[in-house]
Amino acid sequence: MIYETVAAVDMGSNSFRLQLGRVVDDQIYALDSLKEPVRLASGLMADKHLGLPSQARALETLRCFGERLRGMDQGAVRAVATNTLRVAKNAAEFLPLAEEALGFPIEVIAGREEARLIYLGAAHSLPAARHKRLVVDIGGGSTEFVVGKRYQAQLMESLYMGCVSYTLRFFPDGMVDKKRLRAAQVAAAKEIEPIARAYKRFGWKEAVGSSGSARAIADVLEMNELNPRGQFGITRVGLDRLCALLVKAGSAEALDLQGIRTDRMPVLAGGIAILSAVFAELGIEEMSYADGGLRLGVLYDLLDRFHHHDMRDSTVAQFRRRYQVEVEQSRRIEATALSALKQVTGGLPSATDRQFLSWAARLHEIGISVAHSAYHKHGAYILTYADMPGFSRRDQARLAMLVLAHRGTLDKLRAMAAPQGCFLAGAVDSIWRLIFSLRLAVLLHRARDDRELPKWRARATSGGFSLELAGEWLDENPWTAAALGEEGAAWKVLGLDYVVKSRPARPARRAA
Repeated sequence: MIYETVAAVDMGSNSFRLQLGRVVDDQIYALDSLKEPVRLASGLMADKHLGLPSQARALETLRCFGERLRGMDQGAVRAVATNTLRVAKNAAEFLPLAEEALGFPIEVIAGREEARLIYLGAAHSLPAARHKRLVVDIGGGSTEFVVGKRYQAQLMESLYMGCVSYTLRFFPDGMVDKKRLRAAQVAAAKEIEPIARAYKRFGWKEAVGSSGSARAIADVLEMNELNPRGQFGITRVGLDRLCALLVKAGSAEALDLQGIRTDRMPVLAGGIAILSAVFAELGIEEMSYADGGLRLGVLYDLLDRFHHHDMRDSTVAQFRRRYQVEVEQSRRIEATALSALKQVTGGLPSATDRQFLSWAARLHEIGISVAHSAYHKHGAYILTYADMPGFSRRDQARLAMLVLAHRGTLDKLRAMAAPQGCFLAGAVDSIWRLIFSLRLAVLLHRARDDRELPKWRARATSGGFSLELAGEWLDENPWTAAALGEEGAAWKVLGLDYVVKSRPARPARRAA
């Protein structure tokens, strides 16, 4: 479905932002935007738990955003959370509260996925160009580096350094001196050093800043004529001059300069330290600024999904090639699994369920590339921890669970799925229907050939599932019959029934 109005929520480590846009001819035009300096990263305690005050600020902001989004379809809204919720140990407890406040699902995205979306947003806000661009986004808790061409990100990295975390670490009382600033710059340089050679070798023609920090620094340099020859954007000379003025003033608050926004003042020192290290380590002399960033990238990625250009489909295809999955077998499994899902949902499976079941069927054997023994566990591990462009962490957890569950015992799922919020209630629900469908397809296609399957019927019952097959076929395939019989014990561990019924053969008609 294509929507006329779409919205993105960016739960950044420094600020929360809401962007609404109108879709016209595959372009997105801004309708409204909201921004609140929540400073989520400042609430991350030493033990990596998110403190209650920062949680309260976040929930209050999300309630305000939810009010503005009220009445919009869930398919038209995408909310993403970044570094702070990637590292917070109590993120799983906080997310349900956040989703309730906002009224929409929230995806915690990986660092490289954040980088990809940032580049997509920046590319859509810049003039069309054939050359490669380096996009740098300094967030509250992480900094993303992306080199790409046109709308395609090619080299992506996310480093754990941000304007909020560095300000708290090196300038906790707001005071800045030469020693503190140098320590922050050296720390940032050490983070950048491992990736610098690869980025320089890959090359780019234009450097672009896409974060609030870059915008704030560019404004100060331009409005106070700190750049040489009246240049726009950020220059190394201008940045060095700003560093000197910051040390001389002793704090960002004491800087007597035009253009410093109040909301940026508390984290300006951390942003300046990181950006100056970026310039030094990557050999950058000047950098322009792009208004588009993560939230615009989220909107355009959402628009691509409307037009069936879902990045996740491309990622699944790439993984299938990388791990040398047998395509014909995965296609058999996919077709039969989707048929089973249609039956157990009464013919009305959701588009999301169909999508995840198809992806799981295509990737369920990727673990064989590691080892055949326990390959389902290897596959689940890969899908949990690999960088998968387009997928959120929750997406990956759900996909990994399906791959883990396609064979073997099922009691292992409780420990894995409960923290991810995947609805492990005792009743039959979406996730169990997907698992039932995939396991059945794998069992029926154990021969790995195109032999015709028997006619079968599957349905969801009040206590689990039932499967009916021709008794004659079960007699002719004793191994499969035994495996189907064992399924009952596997599902019983979860308190669910799995009943296999043998349908008697129709008696042959007697000749008249």
